[in-house]
Amino acid sequence: MLIHVVSAGETLWQIANRYAAPMSAIIQLNALPDPDQLVIGQSLVIPSSFTTHTVKKGETLSSIAQQYNVSLQSIIQVNHLTNPDVLTPGTKLIIPPIIHIVEAGETLSQIARSYSTTVQAIIEENDITNPNMIYVGSHLVIPRTKPTVEVNAYTYQTPDEAVQSLNAVGYLLTYFSPFAYLMNADGTLEPLNDKAMIDAANSQNIIPMLTVTNFTSTETGSNLTHVILSNEQLSEKVIDNILKVMEDKGYKVLNVDFENVLPADRENYNQFLQLAVDRLHPKGYLVSTALAPKTGPSPAGSTYEAYDYEAHGRIADFVVLMTYEWGYRLGPPQAISPINEMRKVVEYALTVMPANKIFLGFQIYARDWLVPHVKGQEAETFSPQEAVARAQQYGATIQYDRTAQSPYFRYVDKQGRNHEVWFEDARSAQAKFDLTKEYNLRGISYWALGFPFPQNWALLDNNFSIKK
Repeated sequence: MLIHVVSAGETLWQIANRYAAPMSAIIQLNALPDPDQLVIGQSLVIPSSFTTHTVKKGETLSSIAQQYNVSLQSIIQVNHLTNPDVLTPGTKLIIPPIIHIVEAGETLSQIARSYSTTVQAIIEENDITNPNMIYVGSHLVIPRTKPTVEVNAYTYQTPDEAVQSLNAVGYLLTYFSPFAYLMNADGTLEPLNDKAMIDAANSQNIIPMLTVTNFTSTETGSNLTHVILSNEQLSEKVIDNILKVMEDKGYKVLNVDFENVLPADRENYNQFLQLAVDRLHPKGYLVSTALAPKTGPSPAGSTYEAYDYEAHGRIADFVVLMTYEWGYRLGPPQAISPINEMRKVVEYALTVMPANKIFLGFQIYARDWLVPHVKGQEAETFSPQEAVARAQQYGATIQYDRTAQSPYFRYVDKQGRNHEVWFEDARSAQAKFDLTKEYNLRGISYWALGFPFPQNWALLDNNFSIKK
């Protein structure tokens, strides 16, 4: 699969011809509402047996060719490289597919074994209608082995909306987390209408994950959490109620998402997690946490001091790094999930916990800020699809911040007000998948279902095998 960025004057017909791809497939993969209305700077996912590779420091063309099991000369030819001995980190190379030419007497089973793949994978990659009839001299594209990851998605949709989302993308999810069970100061949990969601998840072999939280849209939850965490009996009562819900409704994993925890409650929080593990593990349940993004140990009294990465990584079965919200809805306009900042969080986390416990948080929404920004003014939040539609509506050109690996654009509305929009596209999604693969992380966690982003799901499926 390839990513194409629309240039001025390009048509979808021209783009399809360039890549020898059906226009209908491009329209479907990108959910284009009007194929005649492309935006300059818009990224498109192109169905292709070719793929891309971003050159890393220290790599050579020879090592890249070996990694992808193709000839060095084929990479030189497809990229029109004039000086293959000089590679600049960050350069994107097109990698040709692995091609097998069928020889006399060969069967698909033999071919699949020789490339450590499956017959079914070859059939699907080449649209073979009769596996028993392959002809000598036929060129078969051999699918590459994809890394296996786990994928979680939170949602705060209504039950009907959540079921629709699960029906659409559930085949790409390992876990599903309705947001959320809110704990009360007396240790009880606010009920959640989640039966239909859990049934839909179970029908697709998705593991339901119960998220318990301490905050609402109007309450930070700091004092509430202190009341619970500083009282052993209340902590036990919360876990009693969590266990009851898990047993009654069929949840298999607990996700603890306590936010705005007071610095003084750091050890209390760690003890609560250990208590949860001690109570849930004997019953076969897993325990996970959601962690605010940090790039190093927090100074005493700082905002995120209560989030002890080393302890969470040691106690919990896995953690979700909430690597988003740099572009906060009440703050100034900027990339919501800049890859350079995400990388710092991941690299710090890896100093105190193993990669196989880390989920990379990935937000899939856009934000539109009025500019100049006025303190306290709230940005509008919507889907990446709506962001592209808005750029088209106002004749904006989509730009791309190479450092943040994030698209953005500016426009003037009908009232003459200036706007700045930051969102996600195919390029920014691929950057996050590359980061996940680079550090061999356990998986990806989406916040949140309900924001249409078809390119993301196509690329997720293309990059990874999803553990079920």
